Amino acid sequence: MATAGACEQAARRAAAATGVPEKILLAIALAESGRRVGGRFVPWPWTVNAAGEGRWFASRGEALAFARRRLESGARNFDMGCFQINFRWHGHAFVSLTEMLDPLAGALYAGRLLRRLHAESDNWVAAAGAYHSRTESHARRYRARFAQILADLEDGPASAERGQTDPAWPAVRPAEGGQLLALAGASGPSLGSLVPRSAAARAPLLIGMQP
Repeated sequence: MATAGACEQAARRAAAATGVPEKILLAIALAESGRRVGGRFVPWPWTVNAAGEGRWFASRGEALAFARRRLESGARNFDMGCFQINFRWHGHAFVSLTEMLDPLAGALYAGRLLRRLHAESDNWVAAAGAYHSRTESHARRYRARFAQILADLEDGPASAERGQTDPAWPAVRPAEGGQLLALAGASGPSLGSLVPRSAAARAPLLIGMQP
């Protein structure tokens, strides 16, 4: 799969496998790891969020190397991939960091989780909020962002592009080693959990599924 389309293709396959609507999975991926590539707003597979700072890496290898360094340093609270799955709470479901970063493996896990959360409310927007956090203030903000992305997708690709390529969105710049990272202090709409606006927002993704 080409990098820029890897998350979208994974969402499509996971939707067929789990029964979660494709646009629901795609909206989650966009909320979690979306960035602009060639004028398009797309979910990015080589995304890692650690210590409240989200990074979009240029390659799978760079993202894995960064995650491994975090793990070797003793850190466990970091999020990976298209769907920003948290290692601390969900790493046990994967055989390795490599699998956890894999777009399809992440999409299948996210789909199964969303199905369980949807069963609680019979509402996909509510399920999306719970996917992000069981803390209502965090979930409420996330639901609003998710609902806007979903509405743009429902209106069609052209609307989604117009709605998610505003110049006010945080920029992405090259950094050492070829990695791409988000500017944590940038202004503009929140990038899901990638760029928390406060320490309180740094709670792990998928916190609702904590043991």
